[in-house]
Amino acid sequence: MAGSVRVFPEGRLAYGMQLPVQSQSPLYAEPWEASAGAEDLAEVARAADRAGFAYVATCDHVAIPRRLAGAMGAVWYDPVAVLAFLAGITERVRLLSHVAVVGLRHPLATAKQYATVDRLSGGRLVLGVGAGHVQEEFEAVGADFAGRGALLDECVDALRAALGPEEYPVFDGERFAFRDLAQLPRPVQERVPVWVGGSSPAAVRRAALRGDGWLPQGDPRDRLPAQVARIRALREAAGVAGPFAVGAITEALYVGEPAWEVGRRTLSGKPEVLAESLREYGAMGVDQIQVRFRSRGRAELVDQVAAFGAEVGPLLNG
Repeated sequence: MAGSVRVFPEGRLAYGMQLPVQSQSPLYAEPWEASAGAEDLAEVARAADRAGFAYVATCDHVAIPRRLAGAMGAVWYDPVAVLAFLAGITERVRLLSHVAVVGLRHPLATAKQYATVDRLSGGRLVLGVGAGHVQEEFEAVGADFAGRGALLDECVDALRAALGPEEYPVFDGERFAFRDLAQLPRPVQERVPVWVGGSSPAAVRRAALRGDGWLPQGDPRDRLPAQVARIRALREAAGVAGPFAVGAITEALYVGEPAWEVGRRTLSGKPEVLAESLREYGAMGVDQIQVRFRSRGRAELVDQVAAFGAEVGPLLNG
């Protein structure tokens, strides 16, 4: 289904962030997050809202099997609950699920939840979706893990219908079908943006042909140009027109000269240095970057968010 929603102004590099606390994978969580809670989450989200960030994002897992708890972490807040919480304490920042594993739930249930978030937030939802990768999670809720790609395809199509303008949406698929069932409230947005996550060939194809945007799974810079080119080629070959938001996840950042060890892969330094490096993403055809800051506590993270918004953000677009 053709994408036709422009979320951010054309030709400008937008920036957003995955929030701390709500997902605590050992790959990126800071030690202080283990004892953090709702107020910490709220303060960082408010800081991003004040600093002009385009979006704040949350992750999704229903249950983590014991065999993966060490590698993935076991702390994964519910994304709908988090986004609804954020809707009430922020004013302008977009609210992104990065990503919702929509195959774990019936599309009507998913649509009801996210339509409500869009209504409560005044039309600020961006629905990021992905296929998922944890077999036990699918089995626990009775979802089809082996067929999760096709399941996601159908869920996206069903969600397009269920989140559309009709009070009585109609859909007739292989797994799901509904009609004559009222779903109110409707979203505020005439068309909720759907961004598709994942970096496999199938995920990139799904994003290009079914999504309004693409959320990569951490592709390094040297892989992005080829991915962007493939998305453009797929859309052109299929005759899919309209706006499309290409995303990227940046290296870890620290604004200024850190007085502690932030890791050799972290980009740090003066705002001009960071902006020069990050502008390279825009040159590759990226429309929005997701940033993550190193920090030793909530106060430092809030300061980093504020500094980025005030000193780096204005330099990203000349």
